[in-house]
Amino acid sequence: MSRSIVVGVDGSPESLAAVEWAAREALRRDRPLHLVHASEWTPERESSEAASAVRRHVGQGILHRARDRVARVCPDIWVSDEQAEELALTALCDAAHRAELLVVGSRGLSGFTGFLVGSVAQALTARAARPVVLIEAGEQAEDEHLPDEDGNPSLLTPYRDVVVGVDVRAACDEVIDFAFEAARERGARLHALYAWSDAAPLPLGPGEPAVGEGPAREEEWRGFLTMVLQNWRDKYPDVGVVETVVKGGAGTHLVRAGSSAGLLVVGRRVHEGRIGPHTGPVTRTVVHHARCPVAVVPHE
Repeated sequence: MSRSIVVGVDGSPESLAAVEWAAREALRRDRPLHLVHASEWTPERESSEAASAVRRHVGQGILHRARDRVARVCPDIWVSDEQAEELALTALCDAAHRAELLVVGSRGLSGFTGFLVGSVAQALTARAARPVVLIEAGEQAEDEHLPDEDGNPSLLTPYRDVVVGVDVRAACDEVIDFAFEAARERGARLHALYAWSDAAPLPLGPGEPAVGEGPAREEEWRGFLTMVLQNWRDKYPDVGVVETVVKGGAGTHLVRAGSSAGLLVVGRRVHEGRIGPHTGPVTRTVVHHARCPVAVVPHE
């Protein structure tokens, strides 16, 4: 059975925007769509049968409105739904194991909002076993496309670039492959970006010194980026690729590149640190500040 596109639904504007984006993605990937609503019930919280009935009734209403959105934007895809009487984080992490992709609103899933991204969405990017895409309220289908010649939003123009952050010192196959596939599905261009600093050693082998300074050093990094991407250029010959090598903080440069992108793709290591699952500083910067849909892809 095909893995589905799973989307978290809580009735907030962010989650309804996520539902529409997930429906379009399900259509692009030819996958079923699965809606998940969590009631936020925990065993520690006393609950009467009447309270449970109210939660189920409210949840059904939320799922019904989400189904209406799907029927409006992508009437031909197969849709299923479920209610879970548990925390949203638990329910969505469980659903992610069975999913191809998990989509959530960037804020609002638990009714509480973090500084710039909701607490549940933030935790999911650190814990989910599958790629997680974060969607802001107000995201429209036209936002994935370039404006028309008059500068107006349009569904008839080509898709905006898919931007992917690449670390040539530790290139992640899962992240790069996800980005190329997303670009292929859209007929979009892929923009691969690597940000370097003077402190970053060139990956020439153990004990070997860095080579080049200034422009020469940047060209060395550009050569490494080209080599890293070559296998995917061969695998996806129809995807146009733009390579950018810049000096400075990767998070800042990716957020800037994402301002004109249709999708921004970054990675997250799956191993747990001493403080438990977490995202790295670059991914954290992108998740908090990017203004386009962000895909966080777990990798070894």
